Amino acid sequence: MREIQFREALREAMNEEMRRDPSIFLMGEEVAEYNGAYKVSQGMLDEFGPERVIDTPISELGFAGIGVGAAANGLRPIIEFMTFNFSLVAIDQIINSAAKMLSMSGGQFNVPIVFRGPTGNAGMLSSQHSQNFENWFANTPGLKVVVPYTPYDAKGLLKTAIRDNDPVIFMESEMMYGDKGEVPTEEYLIPIGVADIKKSGTDVTIVSFGKIMKVALAAAQELEKEGISAEVIDLRSVRPIDYATVVASVKKPIDW
Repeated sequence: MREIQFREALREAMNEEMRRDPSIFLMGEEVAEYNGAYKVSQGMLDEFGPERVIDTPISELGFAGIGVGAAANGLRPIIEFMTFNFSLVAIDQIINSAAKMLSMSGGQFNVPIVFRGPTGNAGMLSSQHSQNFENWFANTPGLKVVVPYTPYDAKGLLKTAIRDNDPVIFMESEMMYGDKGEVPTEEYLIPIGVADIKKSGTDVTIVSFGKIMKVALAAAQELEKEGISAEVIDLRSVRPIDYATVVASVKKPIDW
């Protein structure tokens, strides 16, 4: 099995899905000519052309709204935010349109859209670029929220998110794009809402997701030195949360 970067796993997921389904397109700031702010979409413009890899003005509310309208009319957009901090500009379209469309239409209109991009802190980007909004979105009925930790999970979960008929918030830890991990060449999907036990243990259970999985696994190693066997669970999805796996695994009170 080969090792690839987190950004490459995301790119492979989008490339494979766009080759499979011509209704899928990518839209966002600098996704085309610049190959993406974090080079996730590198080379995609050359393969799919400007009608399916679309550069936008700095107008998150505008292109998020275009994406919601396109999704309600049979397309499957991937909307990239340069950072999820900027999704606040588009939050009316995400929460009051995308998340509510199915229920407001009495089940007539699905909104198969993925809002994806970097989340959390990064080097020297200050307060307006370093926030985490997983909790905000996870408390919005109608949205699914995914935060992968490994390149393997990133690819499998993004492919599933793109195929989902409901809006998915797909958040990528900003400092992990260069992280490497094993990813198979053959196609695979990972279901949304299923946690993964990254490390088995018998004494205590630690639960986390995204970049903080590094801290959780490091804490488990420190506990091992003290003779404490720690299990570590990666939620992968913040909404829906896999309570069945978490509750079944609890050894002692959970450190969230």
